[in-house]
Amino acid sequence: MSTTPLLRLPPPQKTLRSTTLFTHPLKLNTLSTSPPSLHPNSVQSRRLPPPISASYNTTPVPDRLISAAAYFFPFFNGLQYGRFLFAQYPNTLGLILNPFLPLLSFYRSVPYSSYLAFLILYIGVVRNSNVSRYARFNAMQAVVLDVLLVLPMLVQRIFNPGPHGIGGKIVMWSHSVIFVAVLACFVYTFGYAVMGRTPKLPFVGDAADRQF
Repeated sequence: MSTTPLLRLPPPQKTLRSTTLFTHPLKLNTLSTSPPSLHPNSVQSRRLPPPISASYNTTPVPDRLISAAAYFFPFFNGLQYGRFLFAQYPNTLGLILNPFLPLLSFYRSVPYSSYLAFLILYIGVVRNSNVSRYARFNAMQAVVLDVLLVLPMLVQRIFNPGPHGIGGKIVMWSHSVIFVAVLACFVYTFGYAVMGRTPKLPFVGDAADRQF
C-alpha cells in the first residue's frame, strides 16, 4: 500500500481570464483590421487648397489692347481742362505727356477725330457681338466718360463767365479738378486694362454695364 502511487490530478488551470479574452475572435479581428473612421471635415482639412489663379491672367491680349486703347479717347479730349495747370507746372506735366505726344499729335491731326473715335468705339466695338464682353464694357465706359466730359464745357458756354473775378476763379478751379480726375481715371483704367482686370469707375461703370 505504501508503494501505490497516489492519483495526481492536474493543477487547476485559470481559464477564466483567457476565455474572456478570446470569446469573440471575429470581433477582435474586425477591430484590428478596420481603418479608423475619420470625420469628413478632417479629410477635407488635409486636402491641399486649390491653386489661386487671378482672373485677369485669362484675358486675351487683343482684348487688353482694345480696352487700353479705348481710354485714350476720353484722356485726349480731357486734356483741354488742364490748360491752367499746364501754365503753372509746364515741366512736370510735360514729362507726363511726353510719351503720348506722338499719338496725341496724330489724333489731333485727323479731322473730326473725336467724332471718328466715338463711332469706332461705339459701332465697331460696343455694338459688335464678335468682340468679347470685356472689351465692349471698357469701350462703353470710355464712351460714357467722354460724354460726361462734354457737360462742363456746355455749362461754361451757357453761363459764359468772364476770365476775371469770381467767375474766372471758379472756371480755373473746376477745370483743374476735372483734369486731375481725368488723369487719375486714365491711370486707373489704362493700368487695369493692360493687366486684364476690369476697371469699374463709380457711376460711369454702372451706366456702361446697363448697356449689356
